Amino acid sequence: MLEVLLILGIIFVVWVFPIYSIYASDRTQGGEKAAWILACLFISWFAWVFYLLLAPLKKD
Repeated sequence: MLEVLLILGIIFVVWVFPIYSIYASDRTQGGEKAAWILACLFISWFAWVFYLLLAPLKKD
């Protein structure tokens, strides 16, 4: 039982890490940050990799 909880905890942390990483980042803000977080929720790690490569989409 403890092993199952540990494995589920690790999976949860791995799933949440990209979302928190974007949330804590200063590279984007506002609606763009929300869009990247939503992309991470639905596309997961692929969106996070694209975030690292492409964000910010628009330079001020």
